[in-house]
Amino acid sequence: MHFILLVAVVFRQNDIIIYKEHQILIKMKRLTAYVSGNVQQRGYRARVTDIARMLGFKGTVENLDDGRVKIIAEGDEDKLKWFEEAIDIKNTLIQVSSIEKEYSTPMGDFSRFYKLVEKGETDSRLDTAADHLKDLIDAVNNMNDNLGGKIDQMNDNLGGKIDQMNDNLGGKIDQMNDNLSGKMDVMIDMQRIHTSGQEDLLDEVRESKKDLKGFLGERFEKLEDEVAEMRTALKAKGII
Repeated sequence: MHFILLVAVVFRQNDIIIYKEHQILIKMKRLTAYVSGNVQQRGYRARVTDIARMLGFKGTVENLDDGRVKIIAEGDEDKLKWFEEAIDIKNTLIQVSSIEKEYSTPMGDFSRFYKLVEKGETDSRLDTAADHLKDLIDAVNNMNDNLGGKIDQMNDNLGGKIDQMNDNLGGKIDQMNDNLSGKMDVMIDMQRIHTSGQEDLLDEVRESKKDLKGFLGERFEKLEDEVAEMRTALKAKGII
């Protein structure tokens, strides 16, 4: 079926108003589509209705007992081709898997495009709630992604600081042992030069050195155990 659209064009040329008429041929078609997938009770019919009305179509959209959605739309054939792509919706709630399409001559038995509602349905309120739920799910997913990235970054920073603290602590203890050992060696040498006959005193100094090294070794092991316990507690809480 074809319609001829008469378009009037008025413009000014050399201070003269010119009126022209143009005829535009519009080819009308009837699209019958059967949509499969997760398309019922998810706000799909409301989306189809909004798109169809925006394009100036007439027809209906309804749920079928087999889980599919049936769409009948009459209008400009070129717009119907675009409509085919627009109703292939895939988002958080709606997942269209396939669309069976059939074109035929328009019957002209619809005055507008509307959704067929069964008894007990909440109509537009359910579709509005579905849209809001989709937006909420998207927002929660985005929040989880952002929060997960921040937690990972915090774990990396905290783990790096603990490792650096261990390295610094170990280095300082080693340096302290070296300095103390050097000083003790100097003291022993001086004792040997000036008090070569005082072996008892040297023995005491040697014993003191051993005791001090033992004390420092135990202290270092205790510090390492405390750091290890801290890391284990942080891992148990999922921080690192």
